[in-house]
Amino acid sequence: MKPATAKTEVKEKKERYFEATGGRKTAVARARIYTKGTGIMVNGKDYKDYFKINTQQINVAAPLDLLKLEERTRVTAKVSGGGLNAQAQSVRNAIAKALVKFNADFKKRLRRAGFITRDSRMVERKKYGLKKARRAPQWQKR
Repeated sequence: MKPATAKTEVKEKKERYFEATGGRKTAVARARIYTKGTGIMVNGKDYKDYFKINTQQINVAAPLDLLKLEERTRVTAKVSGGGLNAQAQSVRNAIAKALVKFNADFKKRLRRAGFITRDSRMVERKKYGLKKARRAPQWQKR
């Protein structure tokens, strides 16, 4: 008879996070805010490596800077579609919405800063007979 071996399975406690989605034009971002750790990761890279332009980096970190939470929270974001500026603004929108889920008291300050509202402006569609949405072909007299 084999001796009974006590298997001790260590169940890792899942890290708690708050998730939200944000958008701008055709860019869509999903952000998760963790209560432990620091830093912002976008698509598996540090946000300063993903967004090279300083204004885009400031855009992404703005909600955390406003609430002074950059040293107490870790953010991971996945973003796709659109250009880099739209992606930065969609990540900002997603982080702000996730912060509201984390603490509802933040909503008033974030809304006043304009981070909660999704910017609904989109590119106007091209019309037939025109070169772009409104640009007509050059008129010729003869």
